[in-house]
Amino acid sequence: MLKEALKNYLQYLSEKGRLSPGSIDTYRHGLLPWIDFLEQEYKKASPNPKTNAILLRKFLSQRRGESVSVRTLAGFISALTGFQRYLMQEKKFDMYLCKLSKLKYTEKIPDFLSQKEAEELFEYLQKDTYLGWRDYMMVSLFYLSGIRRAEMASLRLQDADFGRHIISVLGKGNKQRAVPYGDTLSENLGRYLEIRAEFIVGKPHNGGYLFLNYRGEPMTVRSVDRIVKKYCAQLGKRVTPHMLRHSFATHMLENGADILAIKEILGHSSLATTQKYTHITTERLKSVYNKAHPRA
Repeated sequence: MLKEALKNYLQYLSEKGRLSPGSIDTYRHGLLPWIDFLEQEYKKASPNPKTNAILLRKFLSQRRGESVSVRTLAGFISALTGFQRYLMQEKKFDMYLCKLSKLKYTEKIPDFLSQKEAEELFEYLQKDTYLGWRDYMMVSLFYLSGIRRAEMASLRLQDADFGRHIISVLGKGNKQRAVPYGDTLSENLGRYLEIRAEFIVGKPHNGGYLFLNYRGEPMTVRSVDRIVKKYCAQLGKRVTPHMLRHSFATHMLENGADILAIKEILGHSSLATTQKYTHITTERLKSVYNKAHPRA
């Protein structure tokens, strides 16, 4: 019964909440273990609201024993809050509800490349074939615009305004935003489109997507992730699309960009999310100070 309710809830989030497929998957993967756990527990006894809080503590303890981070569990509690709010609409689910409390966790400072590492990264990328140009442009766009993986995979030719140097991006919650790019990326993008036009001859199923796989079909988010990791491995460290996004924000802030402008470019709904990058630059300043000052 609960699994059917979860299916309906995820459908509701997709249609009414307008959440991205990636966000829906996060909700699904977060809530399914809890539902499986409850179903196992209630094989032994009938559902009882009075014991649900105890069962929740038992579940969280088990998950921690499986090395699930407190941050992930805090996300689960947040997802469960919304799910329970949905269940409250029907009395038949009352026996599955329980009181929730927030979990506290330490916000991990995101990994990012140094500006020197970012410069080195582009020296490794080869532009001798369509696929080489595609990978180069994807890495460039991640670092030069700070967009997300799902946003990258969904980009179409019509989303780029070449005259104004702006890309229209569909972000989380189906929110549209304009992301600027500079002259260097504009020049490379023009050359890439020439190579792309030659590549798609005889490959009619591209749907107008900006980046295509070797068959000329749209890229998946997983493929985007895999390709970036593969090509950035030459740097000698594991680099993800999200790390390039963090690098974009950090380097913008280090070079004097206004944090409100960075917030809009990244598509953050809250300034608090963007402010974590100020912690990164503060930590770097402390490191420089400790190394450079004779009495530090």
